[in-house]
Amino acid sequence: MELSSILKPEAVRVFSAASSKKRLFQEIGELASSALGMNAQATVEALMERESLGPTGVGNGVALPHARMPGLEQVSAVFVMLEKPIDFGSVDRQPIDIAFALFAPEEAGVEHLKALALVSRTLRVPAVCAKLRANLNPGTLYAILTEPQAVQAA
Repeated sequence: MELSSILKPEAVRVFSAASSKKRLFQEIGELASSALGMNAQATVEALMERESLGPTGVGNGVALPHARMPGLEQVSAVFVMLEKPIDFGSVDRQPIDIAFALFAPEEAGVEHLKALALVSRTLRVPAVCAKLRANLNPGTLYAILTEPQAVQAA
């Protein structure tokens, strides 16, 4: 599995005004709706429900919100870069500025876990995160995320 198989270029955005986790989830829902054809409100609700089980902020300014969604045929994702970090309740108590949201079909088992592991490995590489933070162009962000060496570096 490669990130390009779950992330479309049009599902990558830079947000300048997300002020809270809830607002970020609303922005992610709107992006998932426009880029992936998902229901924005159902997306927000699924992310909030999953987040209530425990924060998906994994540390070092990165969050990996994820949810299972009815009606999806394959694992899909949106990537959001925040111009201004927000408090996310991360494990290291640091604000986040990178959010990679994953959505999986309700019955997806191993594919969802493989995608989550792939994203986690990719965003654990300090050089990848540094490149992402140095660029606020969605096309460039997509290229950084999907370049093969970024995935292999983990």
